[in-house]
Amino acid sequence: MQSSAYRYLGRVSIWWSGLPRWSRDRMRWLRSMPNARRGCSDADGLNIKESGSVHTITYLTNISFGLGASDSLAEILRELGVSRPLVISDHGIKSAGLLKRPGFAFLNTAPVFLDVPTNPTESAVAAGLKVYREGGCDGVVAIGGGSPIDLAKGVALLATHDGELERYAAILGGLARITSAVAPLVAIPTTAGTGSEVGRAALITLDDGRKLGFISPYLIPRRAICDPALTMGLPPALTASTGLDALSHCIETYLSPRYNPPAEAIATDGFKRIWKALPVAYADGANAEARTELMMGALEGGMTFQKGLGAVHALSHALGGLKEAKLHHGTLNAILMPTVLRWNLQVEAVAEKVGYLESLAGLEQTALADALDGLNQRLGITPRLSELGVPRHVIDWVCERALADHSHPTNPRSLTKEDYAAILETVF
Repeated sequence: MQSSAYRYLGRVSIWWSGLPRWSRDRMRWLRSMPNARRGCSDADGLNIKESGSVHTITYLTNISFGLGASDSLAEILRELGVSRPLVISDHGIKSAGLLKRPGFAFLNTAPVFLDVPTNPTESAVAAGLKVYREGGCDGVVAIGGGSPIDLAKGVALLATHDGELERYAAILGGLARITSAVAPLVAIPTTAGTGSEVGRAALITLDDGRKLGFISPYLIPRRAICDPALTMGLPPALTASTGLDALSHCIETYLSPRYNPPAEAIATDGFKRIWKALPVAYADGANAEARTELMMGALEGGMTFQKGLGAVHALSHALGGLKEAKLHHGTLNAILMPTVLRWNLQVEAVAEKVGYLESLAGLEQTALADALDGLNQRLGITPRLSELGVPRHVIDWVCERALADHSHPTNPRSLTKEDYAAILETVF
């Protein structure tokens, strides 16, 4: 990785892994890219190699994608030189039997850390780091949703970097302090949502309640293994909340004012895939085609993080740091997205882009924000924050945190504390 080619905030933040220069013609090609199950040539820069139904994609990191991809874990660890990994997952994943899959059998003797909170915390990172050091580990395997993967990034960071976790937070100048010494991490998502398996960021709540972003190209997992088979048993409610999380990534990054045409092309392709596949996967969790399309859309959402998110995530990050309620990140994004979208529509460029998204979704007479409200309802998303146990007295605190969040500067419309409060009141 070459950090000199990677920029954060205020610049064109395009970071490729050995890819040729993109052109407008290639952007048009990407928008028409065929479904993941069909594969594509590497002639136009994505470097996708097929092996049966599993594809190797070199983009940001090396990604093994397709049904059965998780069987390659042992080989990947050998390639990385990892002989004793720490497995970070959670109790739900273990109970579902995913850790007993044949491809993971060799992990039976590896140290395991399962005490991952819904929103990763500084104390949980410290506990995982203790297991890593006591077990003599030389790498990390994260199996789960965004929480285990983000927590694993924190452990991999502190395993090789001195000092308190706080000093590596993006808003405190941590980007420059994170080096290539980060311990090798392999991320294996079991949901189609966060995109953390190819993301450069980890969101971790500090002991004082601040939910901060830790951002660096060195936090991108060395390898990502995306196997749709691991999502087949995901309950409908979790399919909905994680899928809507992925959809919010595609929408917010596309609407971000940063100049990054490649990310926009990927975001719109991800949006189209998720919009079509999510209702199908929600209704029929065993539908392999829908699960594959949904996972590819979520992966694409993660690929576009370089362009920046917006007010939806600024608020959901703040709400996720509350001690008064345990809130699912994807559910929060789903609740906030329609209202934030309506606020941002006052920006002319946003209105034009939203029109394009509406055409991709086949919306002829319905506004995207209204369609998102309808989708939330069909997928059983609670429409009000108060119904999730959020007390009204935290609104001021949440707004302050949102203004300080790393996603705030890339919202397409400049928002004040009063604006954030009005948005929260709308969905309260």
